[in-house]
Amino acid sequence: MARVDYYNDPNAPKANSIAVAVSAFIQDDEGRILMIRRTDNDLYSIPGGQLELGETLSQAAVREVREETGIECEVTGVIGLYSNPNHVIAYDDGEVRQEFSICFRASWLQGDLRTSAESKEALWVPIENLKSLTIHPSIMLRIEHALSDSLPVYFT
Repeated sequence: MARVDYYNDPNAPKANSIAVAVSAFIQDDEGRILMIRRTDNDLYSIPGGQLELGETLSQAAVREVREETGIECEVTGVIGLYSNPNHVIAYDDGEVRQEFSICFRASWLQGDLRTSAESKEALWVPIENLKSLTIHPSIMLRIEHALSDSLPVYFT
């Protein structure tokens, strides 16, 4: 399903739904960040997706990382809670979702990178290479918060 993210856009469609989403920020021993290139909007992102019935938030984050990258991880903390009503995501089925996402910090445990139906690329990105990737501002905000050692849990 294709999607379009509207961010602080006065012409954005009005949201008609909200869903709980999770994402995970993971760095390897070299400090590189685990990223995917999404199939639905062609942007680079940290792995993440929607909470499913019967799972906890951290289980959802672990599952999404595994599904999108092949990497097994362990959730170690919370980076932030993101619920900006000025960020809506329009899907081609008519759903327009207001952002609501919990971003976790996680540790790599094992696994080899692979792609999936949701990720056309899975890669470890050196911090200095982030500027060369097309990353949505809402994801860059999560990455910036994750890289800041002095920030408490972020919330909006």
